[in-house]
Amino acid sequence: MTTQFSDKTAIVTGSATGIGAAIAHRLAAAGASVMLADKHEEAVHAVCAEITAAGGRAAACRVDIRIPEEVQAMLDYSRDTFGPANILINNAGLGSQKHFLETPLTTLQQMLEVNVVGTFLCAQAAAHDMIEMGGGRIVNFSSHSGLLGSSGRAAYAASKGGIIAMTRAMAVDLAQYNITVNAVAPGPIDVQRNRDQHSDERRDAWHRAIPLGRYGEPDEVAAVAVFLASEDASYVNGQTISVDGGFTAAGLRVKQL
Repeated sequence: MTTQFSDKTAIVTGSATGIGAAIAHRLAAAGASVMLADKHEEAVHAVCAEITAAGGRAAACRVDIRIPEEVQAMLDYSRDTFGPANILINNAGLGSQKHFLETPLTTLQQMLEVNVVGTFLCAQAAAHDMIEMGGGRIVNFSSHSGLLGSSGRAAYAASKGGIIAMTRAMAVDLAQYNITVNAVAPGPIDVQRNRDQHSDERRDAWHRAIPLGRYGEPDEVAAVAVFLASEDASYVNGQTISVDGGFTAAGLRVKQL
């Protein structure tokens, strides 16, 4: 345990599994009081129990980030439990993989509602508390699909590209209140969902496309999110940081060129 965030309260959405859970663990280990929020209530309480068993300060709640009343209830619960949140990690999101011509309108609407509207609602609600405290940190989650034309990702990419654009605008609007807003854009990460859904062929394609030649680990993404939430990132604002082993940086790669 460290004391880097000992005077901070952090809300982490989508923290029942994977990257969100790793962020919550890392923030708690650095001294933050962490509110874990997810639509999967049983799973998020299990992660919370792991943190408290390790000596961290944490609580958990169920939230559907698409619903303003539930988002506000999450903020209120955090305020009542630990105090107003200095840090918001907007990790909750939804994915989709389907060819553009086969993507129904409902899928696009769902991606926008969860990923864009949900991020917007959580950030806006948290920002009001941060203004009263004199500042804060908001970290949004995009994806490599928001930066590149990934096949089968038209609906998902629209939402994740929207998060990047929204992050820039939020950073400009909130800078006067000493609130920084940045985004993380992970590449393929070794989470359970990818283990279940990625075929051997797809995993091999990723390994060949990524300069580091492997999937990332959730804690490697968490480290970047926690950096952006820290005082060390006090002059980083409106940026999107790729955590993808060099995938978005790589163009044509021919061995022994």
